[in-house]
Amino acid sequence: MTEQPMIPAAKPLIGEDERAAVDRVLRSGMVAQGPEVAAFEGEFGAQLVGGRACVAVNSGTSGLHLGLLACGIGAGDEVVVPSFTFAATANAVALTGATPVFADISPDTFNLDPESVRAALTDRTAAVMPVHLYGHPADMDALRAVTAEHGIQLFEDAAQAHGATYHGKPVGRFGSFAMFSLYPTKNMTSGEGGMVACADEEIARGVRLLRNQGMEKQYANEVIGLNNRMTDIHAAIGRVQLTKVGAWTEARQDNARWLDEHLGQVDGVVVPTVREGCTHVYHQYTVRIDGATGEQRDEVVTALREEHRVGCGVYYPTPNHELVSLARFAPAGELPETARAAAEVISLPVHPSLTPGDLERVATAVQAVVGAGA
Repeated sequence: MTEQPMIPAAKPLIGEDERAAVDRVLRSGMVAQGPEVAAFEGEFGAQLVGGRACVAVNSGTSGLHLGLLACGIGAGDEVVVPSFTFAATANAVALTGATPVFADISPDTFNLDPESVRAALTDRTAAVMPVHLYGHPADMDALRAVTAEHGIQLFEDAAQAHGATYHGKPVGRFGSFAMFSLYPTKNMTSGEGGMVACADEEIARGVRLLRNQGMEKQYANEVIGLNNRMTDIHAAIGRVQLTKVGAWTEARQDNARWLDEHLGQVDGVVVPTVREGCTHVYHQYTVRIDGATGEQRDEVVTALREEHRVGCGVYYPTPNHELVSLARFAPAGELPETARAAAEVISLPVHPSLTPGDLERVATAVQAVVGAGA
């Protein structure tokens, strides 16, 4: 019997349109930061963040780092972040010389819990930076209330949330800056890269200076900067992807609804929450194996992959404050919801390339494995 092909957990979609765009740039001879980057910035801002000024950089992590620096974050400051996310969020804070302070998450959305944020504030807190994890917006009203009350800044790590909305407003329009990742497995890609959406021109100019050795005009260096530029090759890919991401998002949402219907009644499986007024763009379709230990969850992952050929991921098995690289910033108290999520979560395929047959296989596999207790 022929083994079934693996259903990939994620699948970048790069087609002939993207190849043609790259060829166009290569033929032009303008491959460094140039007109394609400028066009991509304008189009991204108009389509996804309501016209905010956007600055393209070479990675999402660079976008976070430069956004923080442009907003004045540095040594002596504290920035409250979730521990349940990819390490880049806290890394970017630490790279500025500031201290990442870890707060807990809400169990339904996996996003920063505003009350845990409030408890983490000190007289050194300069900002709060939620992550719109998996594509679901953080509780921006409550977080804005906290930051306004204490006179501190609000930033957004929107790496996974292209097109997500909160009460009719796109994510990326709430903070002093927001960063969108353009890594290959994100909802849209430029091959590699990031986009920083800025609340005002002063911040945007700061990011532009910092990404280009501290200069806007050649050899007129104004600040000490970095080389974090995006190439026109990457921007050309991103411009094409921008024309497709809306349809891809609808496909992700359709796939998520189908999975909700077929997994929502499976004992031991908790399907994703979508809060009222929020648009989830399902960068990941993340379920909980309710009450599982990390070892039990890992057994489910192994069975799905090896017995049923269903690709899946665990985002994220180790909270940031337990990583060797970031443990020195660990909070004095426990983060119980972070610990529980790290033990229970599995992200199942939801990408636009899935066929109806793939979805059936995913649901059947989860029903079989979780129902059988792995």
